[in-house]
Amino acid sequence: MLIVRSMRMALSEVRRNTLRSALTMLGIVIGVAAVIAMVTLGQAATDRVTSDIAGMGQNLLIVTPGSEKRGPVNDTASFFDLADAQALEAISLISAVAPNSSKGVLVVNGSTNTNTSANGSTNHFFDVRGFKVDNGRYFSDAELAGGTPACILGDTVRKNLFGGATAVGTMIRVQNVPCRVVGTLTAKGPSTFGQDQDDFVVMPLRSFQRRILGKTDVSVIFLQVAKADDINRARRRVEALMRERRRILQGQRDDFAVRDMKEVIKTVSSVLGIMTTLLGSIAAVSLLVGGIGIMNIMLVSVTERTREIGIRLAIGARTRDVLWQFLVEAVVLSLLGGAIGVALGLGGSYLAARGLGLPFRVLPNILLLAFAFSAGVGVLFGFLPARKAARMNPIEALRHE
Repeated sequence: MLIVRSMRMALSEVRRNTLRSALTMLGIVIGVAAVIAMVTLGQAATDRVTSDIAGMGQNLLIVTPGSEKRGPVNDTASFFDLADAQALEAISLISAVAPNSSKGVLVVNGSTNTNTSANGSTNHFFDVRGFKVDNGRYFSDAELAGGTPACILGDTVRKNLFGGATAVGTMIRVQNVPCRVVGTLTAKGPSTFGQDQDDFVVMPLRSFQRRILGKTDVSVIFLQVAKADDINRARRRVEALMRERRRILQGQRDDFAVRDMKEVIKTVSSVLGIMTTLLGSIAAVSLLVGGIGIMNIMLVSVTERTREIGIRLAIGARTRDVLWQFLVEAVVLSLLGGAIGVALGLGGSYLAARGLGLPFRVLPNILLLAFAFSAGVGVLFGFLPARKAARMNPIEALRHE
């Protein structure tokens, strides 16, 4: 009953001094809104980045050459070859192997041209990297064996060369090599970091090596593990096989790397989580500033209402009645500021997420934490003014002008 009565008096005081109350709440509003916006956008960025990385392929292992020690310096290790990829196909845990080489090229269609990346690989490239042909077909066995050069276009290259016209069946030049377009891919769009995921051309590996690259190097091997639970086992077996094929003795460092995309996702999420926490902590400083503002205004309010406090004490109000009156008033100001801050934080983060192309997701735990923290600020910074009011001498208070 005491709390309800104190809350009514607090709301009455807030309405009586609307402008001052609004300015008092401003620090809390900004603090809560900033915390919610920073944390929500940080989580949205994390979701987008992890989604982009996961979009590179499901259960994906990436094998790349590393570096090897030669005297006082590190030299880039030798590239793989097609035999390495074929050897990896023997691992039962691996469902698909896609050897890949790439090179920057000029692609020409009539009088239109564009610079892009050409990749030489097999049909497994599309499976492990999560690309689908939306028009045309994949490479035939004859094309994969190194016959007539064929190519499949990423969506950006298709638009740059053909616009809205049909690309499948036409002849283009990749570097100086005539190449028939046999398919186009469904667009993935830009990644979180702004990289265009559709700006590339894929050719059969053998044709690419012979006609474009001029050598038989394989710069990266993509592996798809059949079951997610087997990724660690598959990784160990890949590492053992590659050490054997590259004649790495026991105790020597690997001159290659096997990356698990789940580990990459975990690392990126951890880094972004730390950044989000840091930004949220910086934004939370505004809450402390807002709390100090509440304490200052409440101290002024106590001074202004000294005579009112004296009258209440003189007619029988207890010390705790006065304490609760001013404490609840500070908490009400904080909670009102917190509620407004939550609304502004959600609205601002939604608009920002839409503008940045990030997924928007409400985080109930953060909303509750920010709201509870704003109430805690009210209690913490409202207690001193409330105690000052409660400890007033009624006689001295009544004499106050």
